[in-house]
Parts: sequence; structure tokens; C-alpha cells
Amino acid sequence: MTRLTPLAKLRAPLGGQEIELQQIDFDGDGMSLLRTRIREGSRFTVFDIDPVTAEQWGQEMLAWARRTLPP
Repeated sequence: MTRLTPLAKLRAPLGGQEIELQQIDFDGDGMSLLRTRIREGSRFTVFDIDPVTAEQWGQEMLAWARRTLPP
């Protein structure tokens, strides 16, 4: 059986998109993925990514935020 664990729920202020982060744990092989679920009105976009990709994506987002946010 696959387990889904909620991690975070965010709302983008400009577009109002609802962003959910969930951990997916698969029984049998022990694999875990990060699910990013973006809701825009009635449309959903879902990404299931591995830990290495999640780390790279997160680092790029942090680098951008640090360059862009005022001091």
C-alpha cells in the first residue's frame, strides 16, 4: 500500500494557486518521492520527483529568492 503524508500547503499571492507538498512512500521497494500538486481553479498540475531532483530544485529556488528579496 502506498502512503501519502502531507508536508505543506501554500497559496501564491498573485495568481492564487494552491500548492501542496506531499511525501509518497511506496511499499515493497521503499522508494519515497515528493509530490508537488498545484491547483489553478479546476486544473491540477502534479510532479512526482526523486530526492536528488527535489534538492536541486529547492537549491535553485532558494538561490533565486536570496538574490531577489530585499535585504
